[in-house]
Amino acid sequence: MATVQLTAKSFDSTIKQGVVLLDFWASWCGPCRAFAPIFEAAAVRHPDVVFAKVNTEEEPGLASAFGIRAIPTLAVLRDGVLLAVQPGMVQARGLDELVKKVRALDMDEVQKSIAAPTSASARARGA
Repeated sequence: MATVQLTAKSFDSTIKQGVVLLDFWASWCGPCRAFAPIFEAAAVRHPDVVFAKVNTEEEPGLASAFGIRAIPTLAVLRDGVLLAVQPGMVQARGLDELVKKVRALDMDEVQKSIAAPTSASARARGA
């Protein structure tokens, strides 16, 4: 599968299910241009994963929502849950390992760990 261009309009439908890797980039960014073929080749190796590119110049709202301060930055989501944000280039082997680890996650456990702090803080407030 090839990479897809992600916009604010397509964001919700793109990230809601499965493994999604977002590449935040800009055309003037040299490291972004160097990372692009690595990211695109990984998309071919992992056709069941969505590899989406977010042009920070065209989608400043998305970049802001993810707190992007440097590019390239890679964001990793699964089933709509943000798992990691990694600034800088990632080599091919690193992308493959990342995909493997994200696939192996028990999302029920991840969801429980997300809910647990909320429940604990509610108990602390006496709710």
